[in-house]
Amino acid sequence: MKRVRQLLLVWALGLLAGPAHAQSVAVAAAADLQAVLPELAARFEKDSGRRVRLTFGSSGNFFAQIQNGAPFDVFLSADITYPRRLGQGGLAEPDTLKRYAVGRIALWTRADSGIDISRVLQALVGPGVRRIALANPAHAPYGRAAVEALRRAGLYEKARTRFVLGENVSQAAQFAHSGNADVGIIALSLALAPAMKASGVYVEIPPSLHRPIEQGAIVLRAARDKAAAREFLAFLGRVDSVSLLRASGFEAP
Repeated sequence: MKRVRQLLLVWALGLLAGPAHAQSVAVAAAADLQAVLPELAARFEKDSGRRVRLTFGSSGNFFAQIQNGAPFDVFLSADITYPRRLGQGGLAEPDTLKRYAVGRIALWTRADSGIDISRVLQALVGPGVRRIALANPAHAPYGRAAVEALRRAGLYEKARTRFVLGENVSQAAQFAHSGNADVGIIALSLALAPAMKASGVYVEIPPSLHRPIEQGAIVLRAARDKAAAREFLAFLGRVDSVSLLRASGFEAP
């Protein structure tokens, strides 16, 4: 009986040390990743036995939250400038900074809106467009790219009175999807998401109209398990992970 109890104790300790109780990785992720990152996280969990906890939002807001001690392990930003600044400021592990993708923007409208978006940005100043959804350019990289594209196209002054600003690019997409905006300038990755693709039409905005949306990742200094966090970043660079990102509307880094 004593031997049986010892074996049971060893078995129980093994469970506690195993994948089900492995250290989780808390990830602060840009909102443009909402359609693809859950699948990538599930693959990582299956491969590593580690749990991944995802929180989505605007990159600028996450940057401010991390500066104020937000308990994240990894930061996946839609603008590589934010994680670079965290590394320079001693709030992240500088040697872990990596560019994991390049984002693209698209113009999206509901299939039943009656709005012809074939002229791309010119469509935004037509009589049928009263509200244009985009992410707040004050803290969302996709919002800044949208504004830059409109300025380069010479349409910003005509279009800006119609802006409906989302807290992040995902909320901007929701405004357009719900009909609270007539069109949205959103991440191509969100335009390709099943719900958006099924109910609307989109056209990509030429990348030449805005600076590249270089997306960066970094392990934070406050990470509870830096080895696990580094492992997650390495996973994002795997060939199959990059292929999934590319299929989901991102350019490879």
